[in-house]
Formats: sequence, C-alpha cells, structure tokens
Amino acid sequence: MTTTDYTSYIAGLPRVLAAAATVFRDGLGRVLLVEPNYRDGWALPGGTIESDDGESPRQAARRETAEEIGLDLAPGRLLAIDWARSARRPPIAAYLYDGGVLDEAQLKAIRLQEEELLSWKLVERAEFDRYLLGPLALRLKAALDVLDSGVGAAELEDGRPVDG
Repeated sequence: MTTTDYTSYIAGLPRVLAAAATVFRDGLGRVLLVEPNYRDGWALPGGTIESDDGESPRQAARRETAEEIGLDLAPGRLLAIDWARSARRPPIAAYLYDGGVLDEAQLKAIRLQEEELLSWKLVERAEFDRYLLGPLALRLKAALDVLDSGVGAAELEDGRPVDG
C-alpha cells in the first residue's frame, strides 16, 4: 500500500468522537454536576478529547475539569467506558474517571467557565434521572457501582453494561 493509498484509507474511516469526564463526590456521596449553557440537561465536568494534538482521555479529563470548574486535579482510576450512539452525531467513546471526594475548601474553590456553564450542584444518586439526559445517568450509575464494588472499569454501550 502506498502512502497515498494509506492516507485515503485513513480519511475514509468512520468518524468517532471521544470524550472524558470526571466523577467528583462530596463527603455525603453526592456527585458534582454542571449545567451547560449550550444544550439541555446537566453533565459531569469534562468534554471532548482533542485528538489532533495527541491528548489522551486522562489528559482531557484533567484539562476539561480545570477549564470548566477551576480545579486542576489528576483523575483517579478509570470507572467506565461507554460506546454511545446518537442520531444527531457520530458515536462517542465516553471515558469516566474517579475524581475522588472533594473537601469543603475544594468545593469553595470551584470557579465556573462562564462561556460554557451556568451553574453547578451536588446531586444525590436518586436524582440523576432528573438532571442527566440520555445514557449519561446510566453511565454515571454504572461508574458509581464500580466505585462501590471495587471491581474493574465498566464496559458500557449506550449506558448499559456489555455482557462479556
């Protein structure tokens, strides 16, 4: 295969997006959610992986957290990877990392990225479906199940565990 053939082959591959987010909790087990100004529903701190410069999912989770809520914290272990389909966009591979438990000082230090976010709040698990649209509530619940059980990361498709 020539270089030109290989370049054409790569250009013709299906497009897949990738994103990374961090699951932060408080001492009561509530999860930190953010309210974007550019779409309906709430989200976890995180965003799109900038693959053009070789950013890894873990690096993206840290960068996005620093940008969105002003906390530059290294993500903990991978909790879940979700292959999420949508009629509105290409599939997305969504990585969720453990952000740990934030103390009072860290919670008070949160500074929102005003260009993208309206507010933040700590939400109990029973309220996730009220705030999170699509498979995100399922994805977050699966990630918390991993934290509770101590087992390896959850492999998901559209927020649901993959039988394997």
